[in-house]
Amino acid sequence: MHVPDGFINAPTSAVAGVVAAGAVAVSLRGARRELDERTAPLAGLVAAFIFAVQMLNFPVAAGTSGHLLGGALAAILVGPYTGALCISVVLLMQGLLFADGGLTALGVNITDMSIVGVAVAYVVFRALVKVLPRTRRSITAASFVAALISVPAAALAFTAFYAIGGTTDVAIGKVATAMVGVHILIGIGEAAITALTVGAVIAVRPDLVYGARDLRRPLKLRVGGELVDAPAAETPAPAARTSRRTLWISGLVTSLVLAGFVSFYASASPDGLEKVAEDKGFAASAEDHHTADSPLADYGVKDIDNARLSGGLAGVIGVGVTIVAGSAVFWAVRRRRTGEAPEASSPTNTSV
Repeated sequence: MHVPDGFINAPTSAVAGVVAAGAVAVSLRGARRELDERTAPLAGLVAAFIFAVQMLNFPVAAGTSGHLLGGALAAILVGPYTGALCISVVLLMQGLLFADGGLTALGVNITDMSIVGVAVAYVVFRALVKVLPRTRRSITAASFVAALISVPAAALAFTAFYAIGGTTDVAIGKVATAMVGVHILIGIGEAAITALTVGAVIAVRPDLVYGARDLRRPLKLRVGGELVDAPAAETPAPAARTSRRTLWISGLVTSLVLAGFVSFYASASPDGLEKVAEDKGFAASAEDHHTADSPLADYGVKDIDNARLSGGLAGVIGVGVTIVAGSAVFWAVRRRRTGEAPEASSPTNTSV
């Protein structure tokens, strides 16, 4: 759902840019409370993984494809504020290096996917977690539903932008119906990817999953015939099945394989937004991308004629750039937090 330049007029895009900048500023502050020495490296990896999986368009209907938005996945793994930053980093790298998503439309894209997608997903996820049993399966099920709902919610956000500042006179009701309809189908794919990924990480390191914090119950001791919470120092940390380094390396290798090899087999059909734009008559309003001459434009390396090699190398470069940029942002946020007065927080497991 990468909105190109030209779909939304300049005033609306400018307002969206201000909203997006404000949301990023708030997220930077909120991420200080979410990130610690264990989760900061994971956040950069999450951004790179989402970049890689977004290259894998999957068919959802005749002549239409979809790809991961990633809001639910990022929010559940590393927290809503950090998750919003993850998606913003991905969108920025895609727009600057790969000519994917307009630069004047960057505010619209961040608002759609980083704000609406993350916020809706995390609100739904937290609501479900509160009523479901505190189990790993419940976390996985809640992540599935949250991801499913977040995609059509983001589609509605785009429709609202188009109703306010669309550059072509089209029936908004028909656009909304088409956008929601196709993005519900895309949402099913998003939900499956999100649930599988969250479930896989919970299986090996539940202590690193932000959305699984409720699974860590305090140890109960019987004192004078009554059960009381054990002091923090006496609460044993659950045994970690996989070290953080192994998890990080495994995630990086997976991202590189997906972007560098599996992406060659992605669907070439237009994604949901592109298909709706073609069917409803506003696709022609898209403008040429400002970085269309980038050496990596359209996810290929310029002057390399072999399509498989060109696309694979572009994907690997994208993963590398995204993980470096994301990690730099999150380490800076983490260091900013360590330089401030310590905040009261609940004890967490620091085992590796």
